[in-house]
Amino acid sequence: MVPDAHLLIVDDDERIRGLLQKFLMRNGFLVSVARDASQARKILAGLEFDLIVMDVMMPGEDGVTLTRDLRKKMATPILLLTARGESANRIEGLEAGADDYLVKPFEPKELLLRINAILRRVPQVKAAEPVRQILHLGAVRYDLDRGEMWRGEAPVRLTATEAALMRVFAAQPGVALSRERLVGETASEDAAQERAVDVQITRLRRKIEDDPKAPRYLQTVRGEGYMLQPD
Repeated sequence: MVPDAHLLIVDDDERIRGLLQKFLMRNGFLVSVARDASQARKILAGLEFDLIVMDVMMPGEDGVTLTRDLRKKMATPILLLTARGESANRIEGLEAGADDYLVKPFEPKELLLRINAILRRVPQVKAAEPVRQILHLGAVRYDLDRGEMWRGEAPVRLTATEAALMRVFAAQPGVALSRERLVGETASEDAAQERAVDVQITRLRRKIEDDPKAPRYLQTVRGEGYMLQPD
């Protein structure tokens, strides 16, 4: 667990908000709550969080729509809570930028495991070293030591899952990695589907490639998986 990690719970069900807040606080987290997307936006405007746990089905703006909008300006990990039978919503949530999803009803212990797994994937900035390893991907630079990506002088925001994918690819440039390997390194068991991996790759390509539909650096290797091919 990340020490003093601050979580935001966004759920319109007051009972669930209260139960999750008490449970997570007992497990060492700082926890804030919001009853809907509007209140969540106000809280996020003034506070930074280590992770957001958000219900998909909420009155007004739903969790997927809010996730998509937040991704435009922040890389804070997001875990979506979805009701059974909403498989389309789960895929839509991943495409919108969520790092993981959990199907209701769920055991609180599983939520705790998912949260800790996501937080472990968030890159921790290391102390500066005299020599750092940099991968060059056209106009994009990826710092292996810091887990940071830059396009020119501008930082490229990566979600926790995208950062985890980059660490796996950067450790073996020029080597094709199977979907199974990528799932094992970056995804939760419930999200271990080829479709989910493909969604994450598509999102990452948008941040790396000049033309994501004709990838030069994050290539598809037929029958084998995906490969990072730096300059």
